[in-house]
Amino acid sequence: MAPATEDLSDFQKEIFERISKNEVCELKTLLAQRKIKMDFVDENGMSPLQHACYKGNKEIVQLLLDQGADVNACQHEHAYTALHFAALSGNAELCHLLMSHGARLTATNSVGRTAAQMAAFVGNHNCVATINNFIPKADIDYYIKPQGLQTEPMLPPHLADYFHKFIMHVNVNPVRVCVNLQRLPALLENSAKIQKVLESMRYKEMTRGAEINEVMAFKYHYLSCVVAEVLKCQKRQEAMKAEKGEKGNEESEEKKSDTVELLIRRFLKCSKNDSLPEYQEAFLRESVREFPFRESTIFRQMVATLASTDPPSAVSVISAAINGQRGFFDGAQTCVTCGEDKATKKCSKCKAVQYCDRECQRLHWFMHKKACARLGQSPANNGKLTDVDKEQISNAVGSRLQNLAVK
Repeated sequence: MAPATEDLSDFQKEIFERISKNEVCELKTLLAQRKIKMDFVDENGMSPLQHACYKGNKEIVQLLLDQGADVNACQHEHAYTALHFAALSGNAELCHLLMSHGARLTATNSVGRTAAQMAAFVGNHNCVATINNFIPKADIDYYIKPQGLQTEPMLPPHLADYFHKFIMHVNVNPVRVCVNLQRLPALLENSAKIQKVLESMRYKEMTRGAEINEVMAFKYHYLSCVVAEVLKCQKRQEAMKAEKGEKGNEESEEKKSDTVELLIRRFLKCSKNDSLPEYQEAFLRESVREFPFRESTIFRQMVATLASTDPPSAVSVISAAINGQRGFFDGAQTCVTCGEDKATKKCSKCKAVQYCDRECQRLHWFMHKKACARLGQSPANNGKLTDVDKEQISNAVGSRLQNLAVK
C-alpha cells in the first residue's frame, strides 16, 4: 500500500531528479542551498536515500547520510529498505556503508525476504557475502572492557580494530585466513586470547533468542578452529626446538614467524593420486564436526552434504554455508593458493594457473614447480604460435607452393 504523502515541492522534486541522473556535484550544490529533512517520499513511498541505493551510487548515499537520512526508514509500498535496494544494485561497498550506519540486516520486504536473500535471488553474490559477513563494531567493543567479575578485558583494546578487520574478511579459505593472521602480527602474538574471544562470540551469537544467527556463529567457530591449529603448530615447533637444544634469540624469532607458513604448506600439500589437499580436507571436516550446536540447521546441512555419495570439497561447503550459494562460479578466475576471486595473475612460466598476488605464487611454488616444468616443456608453447613460428610456417608453405607443377 502506497503511503499517503503530501505533494512534493519543486525543491524536493529536483532532489529526486538529480539522484536519478547521478548528478553528484549538482545535488551537493542543491543541498547546500538550504537545510531540509530527508524523510520525504515519492508516490511509491521511496525516499531520496532509497532512490540513491537503487541507482547504486555510493557517493550520493554518503551525501544523504551526512544530511541525516534515516538508513532504516521505510515507507515503500513493498517494504524494500535502502539495504534491499543496495543489494539489488550489486554494489557491495554500498551495502557495507549502509550497514556501518546501522542498517538492519534482518529487515524483510512484503514477501518475507531479507536484503541478502534478494541479492542471492538476482545473483549478486558479492553483496550476499558482504552482508553475511558484516559484524558491527559494537560487538567487538564489548570484549575490550572487563565484564562481570573479570579484572581485565578478554581482548586488549589495541587489538580491537585488527580483530574486527580479521573476522570481517569474506574469503574463508583456510590458507587465506592464515595469511590474514600472518599479516596482523599483533593478533598472531595473542592467538590464545583471539581464540577465546571467538568461542565466546560463537556462544553469544547462538543465544540471542529470536535474533539468533547460525551463519555468523559457525564462522566464529570456524575461525577459532584455524587459530587453534596455528597455536598447535606453535607449540609443536617449540617442542621440537627444545629437543634440538638452545638456539640464539634471533633464530628463535625467525622460526616463530615461520609457524603460519608451515601450516599453510600443510594445507596446500596434495596427495599424489588425486591432487586432493588431504590435510586441509581432514581439518575442515573435523572443524564442521566440532561445531557444538548440533541441532542447528547449518550444522545439519553441512554434515548431510559432506556425507553424500559424491561430496564437494569441504572448503566449498564451508564457503557456501558462510557466504551463500553461488548460481554461477568461474573457477578459472580463482587463486589456486587461497581461493580468492578475480585472480588475474598467472604463473609467468607455464601460464596455466592463476594467483591473486606474488605472495600466493611463492607459497604455492613448492607444489607447482614440478607441474610447471612439465607444462613449460609442452610443444608449441601450450598450443600458442609465436611470431617466429608463424614466419617459419609461412615460408615453408610458400616454398612448397612454388615447387608445385601443373600437370
